[in-house]
Amino acid sequence: MAENVLEGLFESYTGQRLSEQTELPTSGSHRRYFRLKGGNISVVGVLGTSLEENRAFISLSRHFKEKGLNVPTVLAVAEDEMSYIQEDLGEKMLFDLISQGRDSGFYNSYESGLLCRTIEALPKIQFKGAEGLDWSVCYPQKEFDARMVDFDLNYFKYCFLKATGLEFNEIQLQDDFERLKADLLQDPDNTFLYRDFQARNVIIRDGEPFFIDYQGGRRGPIYYDVASFIWQARSRYPEDLKQELIRTYLRSLRTFIQVDEDRFRERLRLFVLFRTLQVLGAYGFRGYFEKKPHFLSSVPYALDNLKVLLQTPFSDYPYLNSLLGKLTAMPQFYEISIDKRLEVHIYSFAYKKGIPADNTGNGGGYVFDCRSINNPGKYEHYRQFNGNDPEVIKFLEDDGEVLVFLESVYKLVDAHVKRFIERKFTHLQVCFGCTGGQHRSVFCAERLARYLKDKYNVSVKLTHRELDIERTL
Repeated sequence: MAENVLEGLFESYTGQRLSEQTELPTSGSHRRYFRLKGGNISVVGVLGTSLEENRAFISLSRHFKEKGLNVPTVLAVAEDEMSYIQEDLGEKMLFDLISQGRDSGFYNSYESGLLCRTIEALPKIQFKGAEGLDWSVCYPQKEFDARMVDFDLNYFKYCFLKATGLEFNEIQLQDDFERLKADLLQDPDNTFLYRDFQARNVIIRDGEPFFIDYQGGRRGPIYYDVASFIWQARSRYPEDLKQELIRTYLRSLRTFIQVDEDRFRERLRLFVLFRTLQVLGAYGFRGYFEKKPHFLSSVPYALDNLKVLLQTPFSDYPYLNSLLGKLTAMPQFYEISIDKRLEVHIYSFAYKKGIPADNTGNGGGYVFDCRSINNPGKYEHYRQFNGNDPEVIKFLEDDGEVLVFLESVYKLVDAHVKRFIERKFTHLQVCFGCTGGQHRSVFCAERLARYLKDKYNVSVKLTHRELDIERTL
């Protein structure tokens, strides 16, 4: 099996026996990632599906590392180059660290600070990353060119626009596409285009952003990555945060080139339009053709970006501008946003106040008794904390009983979730009870919520009843 190759790479490189191998969740990629552990060493193993793509990542990683960029070190590569191991940068993905802001639409100073530090690093990737780079290693092509623009515009037209049923004149649309393409390709450039610069591809380590999944990068314009990051559809960055991110990027950019800010913003707006069309094409393909409803539920967020963009019309592309206006007014996309996925409602509670009722009327589900686990609440020091606090988390993890307990919970809940998804059930309730509903039950509820959210396309609602906390993941 391919996983055995990773085991061999790990043991050959580290000199340690592999003791733990955990597959990591992915979003749209066919590559598979594993966290490999042995002794006190942890690395990430990758099983690729494309030889050229693997070679691109490995070559770019080595080049970026030489330029002092924050990327993982490639540690060892299989003889056939279809798998490799790389430095483990940790589990603090930027996407997860800003989840509160994404869910609420309000980003606190910590979250906005992480976002600013990330986009501040982008010019260094674009300019230092391009220095002396052999562009021929890039996959599937070495530069942003007319063919790439055609691919992405046709992606939008055939995978999204045609699937909506909206009538349109293909000749008139193509005329505007040709004008848009000429404008996008107006400036020569010799900078690195990351291509998928977004929060899922950033890991925060010691407060600094590190970058992954740049194997689709190539030579291209700086505006594309700025548009990708700031106008990420589901992020819902408020306008003042968008402007702060642009200002932060421009300050960093000026250390590499002189900037005409008015022209920069004009060019950026054009790439926001182009990137949004490409994203809608991707959502259409994943949703309509691959039957993945999660992607269709993202469509309204991309259309909201378009609505704001169209407040200043694109007069150079009148037919496209008119067509997009009709598209953003179609009610069917906002019906898509109604979440029909399985909802798993997870509670923590105190037994002395009773087991939470199932308000859906479905009944069933699980109630797990956490009182067999060593209780931090019996020690005076921990009574001021709850299961979300680092002090309690460390106590429970060091003790270890709770981790064994949760392994059994995961196996039981896994079976229910898989079958409920197959049978198109809409609700499952899981409750964790302990003495006071403060420590053990809260810890377990949090861990199960994150486990299910990472593993399945489900909606997870989390309620800590005795703490009066409720949120949706």
